[in-house]
Amino acid sequence: MKKRIIFASIGILVIIAILAGVKALQIRTMIDQGKKMVPPAETVTATVARSAAWDSDLAAVGTLTAVQGVTVACELAGKVVKIDFEAGAFVHKGDLLIGQDTSSEQAQLQGAVAQAELTRSKLERDIKMLAERIISQADYDASAAAWQQALAQANNIRATIGKKTIRAPFSGRLGIRQANLGQMLREGDPIVTLQALNPIYADFALPQQQLAQLRSGQPVRVTCDALPGLSSAGSITAINPLVDAETRNIRLQATLENRGEKLRPGMFVNVAVALPVRRQVLAIPATAVLYAPYGDSVFVIVDKKSKAEKDTSGKKDDKNGKGGKGGQDGRGNRAGKVLRQQFVRLGEKRGDFVAVTSGLKEGDTVVSTGVFKLRNGQEVLVDNRLAPVFSQAPTPENN
Repeated sequence: MKKRIIFASIGILVIIAILAGVKALQIRTMIDQGKKMVPPAETVTATVARSAAWDSDLAAVGTLTAVQGVTVACELAGKVVKIDFEAGAFVHKGDLLIGQDTSSEQAQLQGAVAQAELTRSKLERDIKMLAERIISQADYDASAAAWQQALAQANNIRATIGKKTIRAPFSGRLGIRQANLGQMLREGDPIVTLQALNPIYADFALPQQQLAQLRSGQPVRVTCDALPGLSSAGSITAINPLVDAETRNIRLQATLENRGEKLRPGMFVNVAVALPVRRQVLAIPATAVLYAPYGDSVFVIVDKKSKAEKDTSGKKDDKNGKGGKGGQDGRGNRAGKVLRQQFVRLGEKRGDFVAVTSGLKEGDTVVSTGVFKLRNGQEVLVDNRLAPVFSQAPTPENN
């Protein structure tokens, strides 16, 4: 009985050993297959880092101001009886904005005009009588003075009526109406804002060290973060002769075209003053950069070293007499392309491009799009059929 139990135990152990050996063999086979398995190559778009000549400029942040801007206010107290404008409308110089009650002045004007006509008629008779020496010179002078006083009185009433008839002082764009029909306005009460928007001023400041590079008429280009894609050209029209004693900056003013009136007074803008000197930069698309807190990097596409090249590294010739011939792997297939992550230092941005100050050299091929999904050492396949078009002055469509 004991022998039978012993033989059964030995049989069980043998079966377990066989199963363990088979399972170990399967696991080893899977491990070997995993080591030999190569992930498929990632399809990417690529571009070559090239040297480009960029215009030099001086960058600053500025504020837009109107060439002419004012808050139209009433000059004399009175009641609003007529409003002849719409908020936000464009008006020309001399257009009627608001009419105040002038009924009392109109009544006074009729009497003043009648008095002026009377004194004028008397003066004409006195001229004839003075020529015939019927009246004295003193009587003639009194008649002339009375006529001048009557004219002055009538003109004074007309001036009062004109001040209560408020018109646009210059052509421009109106703001929001601040007066209502029937409202009693006091002297100085605001009515509406009026701004001349085309052209428009851009006020900005630059350090005093750059004063030697500035002159009137120098080209200026303005962009605004609030209006993507909009760029307005102009020129420097005024350079302040006084340098700020606290900041050591000099204030400048540029005049810009604003045909569509999209630029508005009070907006912050980015100002670039063009310089006559052009500089050489190494430019790549901005989408080729992988931005990270620890440093910006790009993926450079390099040739993949084959197994034959690795085996013959350090040797002049292989067994065929030519080490790593044709960059082929051990099975005779040509080696592909792999990625090498390269940290770079970036400079100025210009449209779709960014300048690289260090980390790359001209002629390096870098991945141009989709860098966030790549990793160092990954095998890739370059296909530029769907590569986007990069430009220094992009004009994206408004979709």
